[in-house]
Amino acid sequence: MTRERRRAAVLGKPIAHSLSPVIHNAGYAAAGLTGWSYTAIECAEAELADLVAGLGPEWAGLSLTMPLKEAALAVAGEVSPVAAATGAANTLVRRPDGSWAADNTDVPGMVDVLVEAGVPAGAEVLLLGAGGTARAALAAAAQLGVRRVACRVRRHAAGAELARLADTLGLRFEIVDWAAPDASEGADLVVSTVPKGAADGFAAAARSWRPETVFFDVVYDPWPTPLAEAAVAAGCRIVSGLDLLLAQAVGQFTQFTGVPAPVPQMRAALVAARAPGRR
Repeated sequence: MTRERRRAAVLGKPIAHSLSPVIHNAGYAAAGLTGWSYTAIECAEAELADLVAGLGPEWAGLSLTMPLKEAALAVAGEVSPVAAATGAANTLVRRPDGSWAADNTDVPGMVDVLVEAGVPAGAEVLLLGAGGTARAALAAAAQLGVRRVACRVRRHAAGAELARLADTLGLRFEIVDWAAPDASEGADLVVSTVPKGAADGFAAAARSWRPETVFFDVVYDPWPTPLAEAAVAAGCRIVSGLDLLLAQAVGQFTQFTGVPAPVPQMRAALVAARAPGRR
């Protein structure tokens, strides 16, 4: 146990809805880190550099969410290979010299939840969206040994950027227009990385997906999404954004504190926070 005062926080805008403080503070309590606290701080992209520069030595780590994942790279003195490859960081860790190291725990978090869901090596993947979370999904796909990724995009330019990353990662990659006919036939994994409501139009087609398909929706509020409900009706295995939220937080917890994350207690706190009647 330690009573040394250490601080961490999640930054983003908006941020009041974040469940990260629930997860991390439950972990601190379970691990006996009585001097540790984790809060939420609203921060716009233009404010990040000054905010980080003004943090005192008690600050051990920061979690970054939208719209800060790309801006976080610019305030870091060191960038991990996975953060550099994806062009995004969701984690800043204070180094002994006072500078910050950037990492992306979304990628290993995705790998963990998808392996647990039974996604096979060499899977065929359909990806919805081409933003920052889609880049993390591509990096996770490469680590899983995925054979091919088809990406349904709303903006062709964003798809082209994702195609360049796929080429760097050694993935076979195909861009599919957002409005094209259903492209999920034969997919072992469908990953939706778009905001709530954006993929609702695919729900009707999802009712005919193969039951062997795993569906991963990064949205967790509201839950279930219409697309997730349709995938459940088809008999598919489901991975939610809450699963990823916990998995990426576990990686951050260990980097911030230097001790193993008490995963069962962190999961229990998250489940309790999402129980009916709670926000």
